[in-house]
Amino acid sequence: MKLPDDVPTSFAAHPLFEPIAPWLARFATPGAPTTSELSALLTEAAPDARSGGGAPIRFAPPTGEADGYEARIFATGEVPTRPGDWHDFFNALAWCAWPRSKACCNRLHLAEIGARRKAGLPGRGPVRDALTQFDECGIVVVSSDPEIPALLAAHEWEEAFWRRRDALRTSTQFLVFGHGTWDQLRAPFFGLCAKALYRAVPPDWHNLDTPARLADTDAWLERHLTERHHSLSPRAFSPLPLLGIPGVTPESESAGYYRDTRQFRPLRRP
Repeated sequence: MKLPDDVPTSFAAHPLFEPIAPWLARFATPGAPTTSELSALLTEAAPDARSGGGAPIRFAPPTGEADGYEARIFATGEVPTRPGDWHDFFNALAWCAWPRSKACCNRLHLAEIGARRKAGLPGRGPVRDALTQFDECGIVVVSSDPEIPALLAAHEWEEAFWRRRDALRTSTQFLVFGHGTWDQLRAPFFGLCAKALYRAVPPDWHNLDTPARLADTDAWLERHLTERHHSLSPRAFSPLPLLGIPGVTPESESAGYYRDTRQFRPLRRP
């Protein structure tokens, strides 16, 4: 499946763009919007968006980031955004959709930089690697059926995505966080995966409207990352083959689709 890849509004109806669909629908001309358009959108969509250091968020051209990408955001609120760049466009929309969690990631990056510097440790370390990975390709799987996340985490793909398809559709939402994943979904490719965190909710959570569900999950993700940041590593996330989610691609409308282990890999056992 390949969507038109040059007009933002063409992605608004795709299920995995749901968190940013209202804003995608506003841009009906080819190409990514300007930084000034994105800053104006953020003022409307998430007027209280702040960096991890408390500075109001706005989007500005890169300047070489001599002090580091995350440090610039933390200190000034300026998110380096390349004009006309789709990857950076989706990052801006992630700030609109997930302002609390994006600020949390920025704050945790700076805290980890300081902690490693104080301890004399070289390199980025697993916490920052995990934060960057989730920022790029994270997804929050929210479910009121505890069996669905358990099956997905166990790589029981056919059982979760096919045999329990109806239950999954009514109980589970797949909320993309990673702006890199949205960029990849412009032209989905075989084997495309995200890194998943699973959230359990009561059944009446689904009665909330879409903005309320997103805001509630944003608050949950902020708490989750804050409470667990010392133990974060890339292994904290579960791989999730995005083209297996019902409704994402027509190829998934048969049981045999989920038996291709090149894409739907079994769980590695110790």
